[in-house]
Amino acid sequence: MKFSLYLFLFSFSLTCSNLFAQDYPDAGSWNTVNIEKGISEKFTALFTEEYRVRENFTKLNLFYTNLGIEYKVLKNFKAALVYRWINKYMDDNSFSFRHRLMLDLTVKHKFGKFAVSYRNRTQAEERDIYTSENGSDPEWYSRNKFGVKWDIDKRYTPFASVEFRYQLHDPRNIESDHTWHRDRYALGAEYKINDKSTFAAYYLIQREYNVVGPQNLYIVGLEYNLSL
Repeated sequence: MKFSLYLFLFSFSLTCSNLFAQDYPDAGSWNTVNIEKGISEKFTALFTEEYRVRENFTKLNLFYTNLGIEYKVLKNFKAALVYRWINKYMDDNSFSFRHRLMLDLTVKHKFGKFAVSYRNRTQAEERDIYTSENGSDPEWYSRNKFGVKWDIDKRYTPFASVEFRYQLHDPRNIESDHTWHRDRYALGAEYKINDKSTFAAYYLIQREYNVVGPQNLYIVGLEYNLSL
């Protein structure tokens, strides 16, 4: 089982490296804690705290807090409404304060040992409301994420995902309105600590296009999940 896991991770990483090896502008890390608490049979409270580092792991990028509620519509279909408060560190050593509202619609289904999922996220974000000229004009994006998990071991579960982001409207980047302009490719593995908690590590590549000054990111991610 472990050999299959290593082979899966190695093969996917080679594919990603071949796709994007020609450019290496920046690397960083995303470190996340997710906590969920069941309120009833249908509703679950959500909390996330994430800390990001950029410029080859040397500089703070941002940290954010998520607060949300998830509703189980059907057995394999969930909807979630989440608010995100973001503190982004700027080049002039100041912080940009941002507010994001997200609506997630997620469908999951199992095929033997494989669990596949699709998530559509519609998000609106305002930044520096009282200090920016376009602060009260929100950015709107539609994000489409496809994921797969491979249940090959009671403790270890490898996973992979790809996400495509579509810009509906951004007052600061109008030239990219109504275009696909970012995608993400991730590969990782989850370790089950106990019935309530898991730990995951992943490698993510983010590619930008159809924007001014596109930047590619290479991210190492660590994630802890707790269900109460």
